[in-house]
Amino acid sequence: MTPVNPPPLDRTSPPPLPDAGPAPSAGVRARLRHVAYGDPRAVAELLPRLTERQAAGLDPLPTGPAAVAPRLLRAHRQEIRSLPDDTRLLLLLAAADQHPVATHAFLRAVAAARLDTRPLEAADVPGVAHATLDGVEFRDAWTRIAAYEAASPADRREAHRLLARVLSGKGEAPRRSGHRAAGALGPSARLAAELRTSADRARAAGDTALAGALAERAAALCADPGTRTRLLAGAAADAWRTGDADRARTLAARTDDPALNGALALRAGNAAEAFDALLTAAIRHGRAGVPAQYGAARAGRGSAGRLVGYDSARTPLQERGAGRVGEVVELLALVTEAAVYTGDLRRCREAFLVAHWLGVPPPGALGGLAVAVEGRYEDARDLLKRTAGRCGPGGDPTLLVHAGIAALMLGDHTRAATATLRAATAARTRGTLATVAQAMEFRAYADFWTGRSRAAEAAAREALELAYATGQDNGACHLRAALAMFAAVTGDEEACREHARAARSDALARGLGLPAALAQWALAFLDLTGGRFPAAAARLRALAGFGPGHGHRAIRHLATPHYVEAAVRTGDTRVARAAHADYHRWASAVSSPDDLALSARCRALLAPGAEAVDHYRTALDLHARGTRDYERARTELLFGGALRRLRRRSEARDRLHSALEAFESFGAPHCAARAREELRALGTPLSPAPTPRTDPTARLTAQQLVIARMAAEGATNREIADRLALSPRTIDHHLRGVFARLDIRSRIELVRLLGDDAPGSR
Repeated sequence: MTPVNPPPLDRTSPPPLPDAGPAPSAGVRARLRHVAYGDPRAVAELLPRLTERQAAGLDPLPTGPAAVAPRLLRAHRQEIRSLPDDTRLLLLLAAADQHPVATHAFLRAVAAARLDTRPLEAADVPGVAHATLDGVEFRDAWTRIAAYEAASPADRREAHRLLARVLSGKGEAPRRSGHRAAGALGPSARLAAELRTSADRARAAGDTALAGALAERAAALCADPGTRTRLLAGAAADAWRTGDADRARTLAARTDDPALNGALALRAGNAAEAFDALLTAAIRHGRAGVPAQYGAARAGRGSAGRLVGYDSARTPLQERGAGRVGEVVELLALVTEAAVYTGDLRRCREAFLVAHWLGVPPPGALGGLAVAVEGRYEDARDLLKRTAGRCGPGGDPTLLVHAGIAALMLGDHTRAATATLRAATAARTRGTLATVAQAMEFRAYADFWTGRSRAAEAAAREALELAYATGQDNGACHLRAALAMFAAVTGDEEACREHARAARSDALARGLGLPAALAQWALAFLDLTGGRFPAAAARLRALAGFGPGHGHRAIRHLATPHYVEAAVRTGDTRVARAAHADYHRWASAVSSPDDLALSARCRALLAPGAEAVDHYRTALDLHARGTRDYERARTELLFGGALRRLRRRSEARDRLHSALEAFESFGAPHCAARAREELRALGTPLSPAPTPRTDPTARLTAQQLVIARMAAEGATNREIADRLALSPRTIDHHLRGVFARLDIRSRIELVRLLGDDAPGSR
């Protein structure tokens, strides 16, 4: 029989869009590649069949090969069935060994059954699969799936039973249970219980993908509805952690678990609703209901002015076991993240009260945030330092993310970078891709504030792609706002406005105050560096008035130095002085050199004439002890301008030259242009900044460099736009800028230039 091969297609090309039907959102496009195992043919087959709600990301995408691309799967099955029987048997055994997760038992099973592996050569010739030292490597995921599904159910069961028999080593019990369950004929309470225990073991060992597969199979074998629902909820949570968002949502739809629904809403729904669902779930996990004292405290929280304590020894949660405590702590950590996303930090007090009453330690940054919103900055500092200090290697990824957030609030960007990097590493080790994206969200901040703008932008773009792929649309919204801020710093006005517009649109629809406020700040900073001071001041004043879901107290606080600058330029300093007073109180409490430096800069801006000089000197002394080199350069720029107006020309020239060099190294052309204007006002001759002939990329901004490299690799404008979450029009604008800066006229010249001259290409 002649093998039937799937039609040839470049497997690296992006999925083509359908001729008709709803256009999928950026997040859906990324998830399409995931459910299609990265195969463009499967994406092309699935796209026209998406419903309007699926294309918009409101409903989960189809999961399972037969639901995603039945025609492609049928063609692959025909190809497998054209192979000799002995070859198909070996391929089935290899596929079963990798289904649904790898168990690494193929070679032992072959030896135990005394099978001859030479028939695998028949699969190697057409490129279906080939033997390796570890077993069998299939051409792609669809070929592996077809090798499994082309066999009869009886043959599949026999393959799993053989694999189960050889998995007898230490620590292999969960995988053995998985194969035993796959070989079962029907529901079995005994097997379901064994699988549940094995899933718990796999989860404890950090093998989240295996735990989810075992829990889902246990649910299929379980006859009790209540137990089945709990198993499905566990499987959904595991699927979510591993980044399989659509499978998680599909499984979650078969349960009614408020904790699970709250967690999913936090990442891809309305964050305010997520807060309520998660807090309710935490209370239910810890107690049968909300205590009367808690209800009274919640009702009177506005007048109390302090967090009220309760005697947690009345019926301590610890008596119910460490597992229950861990569940409550995890839920309260998610509650904290919901409060951070919405910008309603006052509600951290509610979560703090619940933790105190239940007798569990407030997780992560919860305690620090709860007292900070009351203005108890010294207490907040102590609690946040305690949280930030828990950033050792090998810790829980979620708590490491909280350590990074706490460090950012304290102005300790070095520790924030360490904590978030370790969080991402720990999450990758455990296979929890969802947490990797969350860690990288905040890692980008640490890089950005310390002047590593290109590293920050690269981290944010990588995190954005991962957030979309793992179904975390709220995280993606936050990252687009961060990219708007980075674009504002690098002077990329069009990209800044596009990212900010998209971020604010999604944020307002989902109640996300954090990205909404950050996008507003990015636009204000773009105005500030562009000399549009009234517009910048107006945006930042509006930011101060926005409530939860629209604004964010922490972002408003961080933007204070920029607001003071804009307000001084417009002559309206009354509100700016009050904002600076609160900013200085926080900076003094946390003793951050960077925050104290910015506070001193605000004093200088608000001081008349020569009085500003000492404040500027103090600011620069403090900057020398900090890590925010970009803001140090902006302080030098402002100081240089003030010295010029005071006719201290020599020192002004030195300060402005230092600022100019820093801005050029950061890739901040707007600020560099202002430094040049100040130097020209001093009568200082300026020569164009030298560009090394051996490095053409030095002439490009970070955004232009990313786009140029993708174009040189052969990507179309539409493909680049999809990858970077921008419009094709914006990509076209950037490529025109790339061509102008590199003095070239075609993509062929771009390929030659980047391929031959770029550093590292040789």
